[in-house]
Amino acid sequence: MPRVVALWRSLIGQKILMAITGLVLFLFVIGHLFGNLKVFEGAERFNAYAQGLRTAGAPLFARGELLWVVRLVLLGSVGVHAWAAAALTGVSWRARPVAYRRLDPVATTYAARTMRVGGVLLALFIVFHLLDLTFGRVNPAFEPGNVYHNLVASFQVWPTSAAYIVAMLALGLHLYHGLWSALQTLGLNRPPTERWRRSAAGLVALVITGGYIAVPVAVLAGVLR
Repeated sequence: MPRVVALWRSLIGQKILMAITGLVLFLFVIGHLFGNLKVFEGAERFNAYAQGLRTAGAPLFARGELLWVVRLVLLGSVGVHAWAAAALTGVSWRARPVAYRRLDPVATTYAARTMRVGGVLLALFIVFHLLDLTFGRVNPAFEPGNVYHNLVASFQVWPTSAAYIVAMLALGLHLYHGLWSALQTLGLNRPPTERWRRSAAGLVALVITGGYIAVPVAVLAGVLR
């Protein structure tokens, strides 16, 4: 147990925790995207998909229990990921308590410089997203079980769609830097893999961001009614 605690408190341990939770969240982002895109198949199929999520795991789990287990794992991953990020940020700040008088971003990217702000923005978005489409507290047109209707009704309100799009752009930047860093950790940080690594991370982040943004854009454009 002392070794586990020591690893938890160490810089390496915190990076490992960030990597593991980041992977869990990345897999969720991909799975959730495929689920979201089912909305283009129509209300009946999209609602059936959502119903399948609520009844998954039967008969080992009662109605909705497995879904809540997944939600708790995801929320725990978000919490640990945020804690590890804050801990690593604290180490960085303590290592240089006095800021640079001038810092030219020649060895960094916009995505890297906005990771902390983007992370806070995504955390706030998750809370709003749950209140909107899961619990219906901020969605006045919410109908329990009618997931297609709830999604379209929410995104027909343009400020909600705008907030969602901004959050997805922040997610894209977060994914880009996270994937780029992960590939670097795996040793792909020397020529000629440097250009390939950046391109691969950028392409994955672009596809995922575009997929998520396509839904509110389709609602605003009247494609989804």
